[in-house]
Amino acid sequence: MKMFKQQKLVMVTLAYWVLFLYMVAALGWWFIELEKQNKDITNIRLSELRKDDPAYYSATLAIEEARKRKTTQYIGEGFTFLALIVLGTVFVFRATRRQLKLSQQQQNFMMAITHELKTPIAITQLNLETLQKRKLDEETQQKLISNTLQEANRLNTLCNNVLFASQLDAGAYTSSKQQVHLTDIVESCIDDFKNRFPSRVILEQIAEGIYLHGETLLLQMLVNNLLENALKYSPKEAPVTVSLGEAEKQIKLIVSDEGQGIDDSEKKKIFDKFYRSGNENTRRTKGTGLGLYLCKKILETHNGYITVTDNQPTGCKFTVVLRTI
Repeated sequence: MKMFKQQKLVMVTLAYWVLFLYMVAALGWWFIELEKQNKDITNIRLSELRKDDPAYYSATLAIEEARKRKTTQYIGEGFTFLALIVLGTVFVFRATRRQLKLSQQQQNFMMAITHELKTPIAITQLNLETLQKRKLDEETQQKLISNTLQEANRLNTLCNNVLFASQLDAGAYTSSKQQVHLTDIVESCIDDFKNRFPSRVILEQIAEGIYLHGETLLLQMLVNNLLENALKYSPKEAPVTVSLGEAEKQIKLIVSDEGQGIDDSEKKKIFDKFYRSGNENTRRTKGTGLGLYLCKKILETHNGYITVTDNQPTGCKFTVVLRTI
């Protein structure tokens, strides 16, 4: 499938280059023909003059000046048409490549989200069938129920991400902001992840009493996506650090991991819709490419922004900046 898409992109590129060169060649041919016609007309007009006419010299100069003006006109019009052709070709070519790339990303997204949906559904179904068909001790039952709830929460988070992304694309999202306790939101999200992933280490540096004019659901989605991203791309034995503080009328939320990190060439791309770092064929990490895109969009609605830098000695550091005014 990927080979077919690459061949399709090569064919489109080749077709545009052939079409562009054909238009340039046609433009050059028309210039040569018009210039030839201009010279022929000039020669005919010069042949009609009488050499014994007192105004012969001035008439000759006038005819030559007219020929030069025509040549200048042809050159000016030719360069104008050439510039328009180049601009149009580049615009259409880039739009086509962007559309093909978006189509490939959307297909990758559909494959990823299908897998992301099937996994929690299959686990939930298996756990419920086990509880229904077998008599298990209390500890095993509670473990299966807890596992099922975790998968249900994961499915709910995925559905919320897709729904919010769809609302953004359709322009149907309406914000309902109010004064929220950001400290409680961040701490509750961390507690939830600690319950879901008891074997993972999440270090906290959370300042008390930080309030913000915002929307609770979206801020929870922001923190959850950053935490999930950090846990997903870092080793299981490595800790994830979350810090929240306020200084100089700015709120900073920093989520750091100790994973492999992100190449500098991809640091801006990771906030694009459907984009996932790494090779699409060799990637093993689950995901849909919506998490960081939604983080950026959520912060835009809250008058904030997000950046990513290298963590030391390894990993990534995502910094969220929110203005209190």
